[in-house]
Amino acid sequence: MNPAIGYTALILVSIATTMIGFYGLRVSRTTSDFYVASRTVRPWWNASAIGGEYLSAASFLGIAGLITISGIDALWFPIGYTAGYLMLLFFVAAPLRRSGAYTIPDFAEARLDSSAARAVTSVLVVVVGWFYIVPQLHGASLTIRITTGLPSWVGAAVVVAIVVLTVVTGGMRSITFVQAFQYWLKLTALAVPAVFILLMVAGPGTPAPLPGGAELFPPAGPLTADSTYRTLSLMVALSFGTLGLPHVLVRFYTNPDGAAARRTTLIVLGLLSIFYLFPTIYGVLGRVYLPNLAADYTDATVLLLPGKLIGGLGGDILSALVVAGAFAAFLSTTSGLVVSLAGVISQDMLGGSVKGFRIAALFAAVVPLGVALMTDSLALAGSVGLVFAFTASTICPLLLLGIWWRGLTDAGAVAGMLTGAVLCGTAIMWGARLDEGAPLREVLTQPAAWTVPAAFLVTIVVSRATKHRTSATMSRFMTKLHVPERPLAVKDPRG
Repeated sequence: MNPAIGYTALILVSIATTMIGFYGLRVSRTTSDFYVASRTVRPWWNASAIGGEYLSAASFLGIAGLITISGIDALWFPIGYTAGYLMLLFFVAAPLRRSGAYTIPDFAEARLDSSAARAVTSVLVVVVGWFYIVPQLHGASLTIRITTGLPSWVGAAVVVAIVVLTVVTGGMRSITFVQAFQYWLKLTALAVPAVFILLMVAGPGTPAPLPGGAELFPPAGPLTADSTYRTLSLMVALSFGTLGLPHVLVRFYTNPDGAAARRTTLIVLGLLSIFYLFPTIYGVLGRVYLPNLAADYTDATVLLLPGKLIGGLGGDILSALVVAGAFAAFLSTTSGLVVSLAGVISQDMLGGSVKGFRIAALFAAVVPLGVALMTDSLALAGSVGLVFAFTASTICPLLLLGIWWRGLTDAGAVAGMLTGAVLCGTAIMWGARLDEGAPLREVLTQPAAWTVPAAFLVTIVVSRATKHRTSATMSRFMTKLHVPERPLAVKDPRG
């Protein structure tokens, strides 16, 4: 790939992101602006921003790469990512907005009236956020290496520098504008080259016809206990894990009311459904036209396919567009995570001021940068899937039971979160040490099928055993979660 493509795309996306972020700075004035954009973000804006931050490196690059090497089994990833938003729509979006909280730890403390529950939740939110940022930086490193030939660390460093600049200057309101723009950039960056590639492949007499006898998907292998368990566990992780992602949940605090939060979620479902068509197309074509990619950079399917099939000036232009979309994915997801982590760290450690938010944002970005620079990139979709499993085992039980079960106590919530964290964390680390085909490898590398039920079970059992610790403000808070807001009275202009 021509290095000029990578440089051009990187520079243009960086300039656009910075300029939009500075526009957000002009309208960010209060602490509420920095944390939740003063709760004035309308559904279409918010849905675009959620799409911008949710569609991460795993969605933009990882899914196509997995389809290239794994075939139809990888289609469970976009299905699971989208199913998670159905769960949000039905169970979390509106009540969470009505809670009036700024962050997930705020919700935990208000619901349980417990500083210990807040502290545990804060630690878990930061851990989840950091582990989610690392794959984004790995994706940026891969993209820089493939497109420009520069050292890998440059990509990660550039992403962190731009994210810190935009978050520190404008907070949530600034990031909302940036992420909404980046969703539509990502969609365009995948859709336009995909259309040209399909025309090139399908058109008669084109230089890239479908090779004779090419097999897009090999015959499905026999259904085994391992494959069934792996699929079930992945769906549990992706469906329930979405409910605990801090950068997604914080966006619902920015809606004006619960009804707007629900409408936002419906729009997001539509935006995700459209987007995920295109990584699937790239993955299918990658199986035919980039068959040897698995030995090198699987996650580079999206980056390499336009140049491979179209070539010339047209291929260079389309490749630049794809690279720009990839950087938008890294920037938008990382910025959403940094905003959510900065809110938690600032409120718990730095007094919750705007200055504290800015210091926390820098800290929230620098730590995962160090981790990314010291580790090697894994398959992006797979590594993000493990983060989903962890958050499904820890934060998800707190939210679902905290919203829908009056019997939840602070002791039960803490016990459940710690149980999920220990079981899931241990399983992931242990499973990573096992060789392919080793006994229990599937159970440990895809732990959500048993760690999520275990966390829920421990939460319920301990809560029932500690009924006397039920918060005195529980009934009032539950009413606040589930009673729709009254519409604002409109004054008759005639008096």
